Amino acid sequence: MTSSRKRPTEAGEPSPISCYIRTLNEESRIGAAVRAALSVAREVVVVDSGSTDGTVAAAEAAGARIVKQEWLGGGHQKRVGEDACRHDWLLDLDADEIVSEDLAQEVRALFAGAGPDADVYRLSLVTVDPSGRIWRRARAPRRAKLYDRRKIRMPAHGAWDQFRIPAGLRVRRLRGPLLHHAFEDIAHLSRKQGSAMVRRVRFLDGDRRPAIALRVWLGLPVFFLRNYLLRGQWREGRYGFLFALTTAYNHWLRYAMLYERRHGRAGRDGSE
Repeated sequence: MTSSRKRPTEAGEPSPISCYIRTLNEESRIGAAVRAALSVAREVVVVDSGSTDGTVAAAEAAGARIVKQEWLGGGHQKRVGEDACRHDWLLDLDADEIVSEDLAQEVRALFAGAGPDADVYRLSLVTVDPSGRIWRRARAPRRAKLYDRRKIRMPAHGAWDQFRIPAGLRVRRLRGPLLHHAFEDIAHLSRKQGSAMVRRVRFLDGDRRPAIALRVWLGLPVFFLRNYLLRGQWREGRYGFLFALTTAYNHWLRYAMLYERRHGRAGRDGSE
């Protein structure tokens, strides 16, 4: 399972990295994601949770190795991907994330010569909207996507699929963009984010913090203004507005479902 780097990576050669991608019915996207990932990684592992379209065939045709696993929850599913990989340096991608050439060159340079100078690297997740426009003016979120699994692993959790980096690990940022084709249209964005929130809430045990009620009653405009103004999505035209509003609603929906779970149970058992 563990593979160490035995020689410097040649210029233009994929690095000693394994990439894993979770999929479910991603036929239209997975081929491009796998091919781009193979420009920087020596293998791509697709962890498919029961696709009924051509996802598996498209991934295999693009050069991926397939692992079939029923959905276990966000973090657990990533653990399956981690365990299936041959190399210790891992790149965590979604099927709608494309490694740009600038990012690929930057990653390959890390493994040339002395090798990586950190344990975890944060990547800039840059949105590409349905018109094909790259959002260069909005603030791109940074995600810990490239990491050494000997130092840190994804959480074994049903809901959470991002790790918290403990003190003591070396963390750096890469500048090349990871291109995020986040949505085909607004209806697709709403379905995608809404279903993700429903899955996440199923794995939560009903958070009872008073802040949940506050976020239900006041959170929606706050979430929107944070996206639209503070994160600069107002700079990205009509799709910036629509994205900010849709994302804010689905973020609010998570707290609404938790609030309903808590008060719905209370109402049924007569405790309130």
